[in-house]
Amino acid sequence: MTTTTERSVPKPVFTDAEAGAKVFPDSTSRTFNYFNPAKRKQSHYEDVTVEVQPDPRHYLAQGWLYGFSDGKGGYPLEWTALKAWGTDRPEPTRGPGSGGKGYDWPAHGWHEFRDPNEEWELTLYRYNANVVRQLNQNVEAARQAKAFEQWNRNWVQFVAQHVGAWMHVDHGLGLYLFANANRRAPTNMHNNAISVNSMHRIRAAQDLALYNLTLSEEIEDFDGAAHLTTWDSDPAWQGVRETAEQLTAIWDWCEAIFAANVVFEPLVGEMFRSNLVQQAAPANGDFVTPTLVGAEEYDYAERDLRYTRPMFRLLVDDKEFADHNKKILQQWLADWVPRCIAAVRTLQPLWSQPDAKPPRFEDGLDRAKSRFAGILSDLGLQAPKELSQ
Repeated sequence: MTTTTERSVPKPVFTDAEAGAKVFPDSTSRTFNYFNPAKRKQSHYEDVTVEVQPDPRHYLAQGWLYGFSDGKGGYPLEWTALKAWGTDRPEPTRGPGSGGKGYDWPAHGWHEFRDPNEEWELTLYRYNANVVRQLNQNVEAARQAKAFEQWNRNWVQFVAQHVGAWMHVDHGLGLYLFANANRRAPTNMHNNAISVNSMHRIRAAQDLALYNLTLSEEIEDFDGAAHLTTWDSDPAWQGVRETAEQLTAIWDWCEAIFAANVVFEPLVGEMFRSNLVQQAAPANGDFVTPTLVGAEEYDYAERDLRYTRPMFRLLVDDKEFADHNKKILQQWLADWVPRCIAAVRTLQPLWSQPDAKPPRFEDGLDRAKSRFAGILSDLGLQAPKELSQ
């Protein structure tokens, strides 16, 4: 018979002094309650989004944990000229034993924004995966049915040159405008909505790039590099190219989102996609390209514009800075509307290139202007006189 010797090992002794031992009225709650939900009951979107990005006005007892070379820390509110109530409040003065106590939540009006799409990581992956899966199925079905052989010859060249050129707009705005604005916005509610917007544009650019490769394989003499020459030197595209590059150079993150989603997209993006490509493609034997372009139209009209409206409506109706914000937004309109009108007018020669032509350019532009005016009305802003150009 063998005997075992018990080792002398320290045993844990619970004294109720350890972290988490104290019992609070909501100790068993499975939801957060340090913020005010938009509705009576907080949503899962709010649980995973609100206050994920910290704010020293609330809980960072030692201030921002990181900063930039110019001395600014974290997410400076002055990275936009627009203001939300409470913006001018100083950060709380901290001292020994002050802990994380700051202002009552929310410290300022930026925290009031909620994305009506309720976007976060899971919704982004699920949505984009579904879009890409459907587009891949559409393209594969077209390959199996030899649908590309039905295209008019002029339309083959049009897609190679001009539909392909639009990927440069999507890539530039997605990577250099929206991704940049995402980092500069002051709350995670803004960050999530804007970063999803960025991924929509980058995915759309990728969709067109992969489509371009497919067409190079399926259509004899399809010039897969034609979009590069078109974007670089075609006079019809230089107005759009100049405006897109100017958009990516905007320093103010709110101005970037406003100029892109409120001005550029209705006057240029939807004009090109809906009033040209979508209208002309079927009559030229192409039922595939509209599915790609239509996916991007849905991204903008039903998701990206959907968060942009309440984001700026809060600022227009702000209880402290409404007049200040309206004045700045009207200045941005006066600056960007003439640029976008000039850019879309440089595209006018494209309307005459397909064999089966879309509706008149001026008719499409009238619809685009009406759509744009409706967006401004929803935001409580006035259409600038430059819209009549």
